[in-house]
Amino acid sequence: MFFPIALILLTSIYGYGGWRLGIHLPWPWNAVWTFSVAILALSPLLAVRMRERTLWRHIGDLYAWVSYGGFGFFITLTGTFILRDLSGALLQWAGFELPATGAQLDAVTLVASCLFTLWGLYQARRTPSVRNVDIAIDGLPKELAGLRIAHLSDLHVGPTIKRDFVQRIVDRTNALQPDLIVFTGDMADGPVERLKADVEPLAALRAPLGLFSITGNHEYYSGVHDWTAQTERLGFRVLINDSCLIERGEHRIALVGITDFSAEAVLPDHRSDPLGTLTNAPKADLTILLAHQPRSVHAAGGADLQLSGHTHGGQFIPWKYIVPLQQTYLAGLHRHESTWIYVHSGCGYWGPPLRLGAPSEIALHTIRSTS
Repeated sequence: MFFPIALILLTSIYGYGGWRLGIHLPWPWNAVWTFSVAILALSPLLAVRMRERTLWRHIGDLYAWVSYGGFGFFITLTGTFILRDLSGALLQWAGFELPATGAQLDAVTLVASCLFTLWGLYQARRTPSVRNVDIAIDGLPKELAGLRIAHLSDLHVGPTIKRDFVQRIVDRTNALQPDLIVFTGDMADGPVERLKADVEPLAALRAPLGLFSITGNHEYYSGVHDWTAQTERLGFRVLINDSCLIERGEHRIALVGITDFSAEAVLPDHRSDPLGTLTNAPKADLTILLAHQPRSVHAAGGADLQLSGHTHGGQFIPWKYIVPLQQTYLAGLHRHESTWIYVHSGCGYWGPPLRLGAPSEIALHTIRSTS
């Protein structure tokens, strides 16, 4: 179902923006423009296929920059034109005279779209900023207060995210000197043999209480068993509907990790089981659940804290207003019944190298006591 849905989405995004620019071109240039837009609209789908061909790696990576970059531009172009058309229609309905001709306003809209695209590209490619989050846990022993957890998620190493980007994240994370590092899924997009050199800097992550990871939905698109093995080679312990005890002094932390919410559709043996895994987890002074998708919180119970990702904080407008239709929580810290849940906005990005209104982050959680 992915490609039919993607085709409808691409047709809408490229079609409206392309049409709004094409009406200003004379024949035959408007026909050339229409044909070019149609080719560009299909290019992201072809880029997905090319990334699966190791032989085409360098050509595919270059093509991905062109196709995904164009996709990002048309997202901002169409969005800006829709905003321009709606506001113009509203002003005319209210009896206000527009300050310029339609062609002049469209030219301004085009320039604004270019600027938005460049800003979104900068936001996507910069080193993620550190977001400090204090989380107060009821009844937490004072000896566990001050525990620092570096939370990484949704790196999406692939055609446009490479080793240098990963190295910058590793350097910034290690500089925080966390006690514990967790990764909540979607490390890469593509086969291990193609991307293992690009994820290699993750092996340099350091935390005295260890490194832990879970699967996201994209691990299942790219060979989950291969990526699980690769993640373990990088020094992480991968929790597949499993838990472990971490001792800090005389107190214990139960770290519980579940598979992605939709894993069963690809690999039935990996059916996500938050309630069962939490029920079977050892008793501890602090229980932390790692679940890629925030909506797993509805099936979980008993965790003091759930750490998730998946949403990218929406990544760009207007998508950030659509994601909440599927996920209860979009980004940040929330209280769900007796459980705190933090939804990571992602270290990288998926698809277009674009972030607008949803900055990337490295989350540093400091666990506090309410007493």
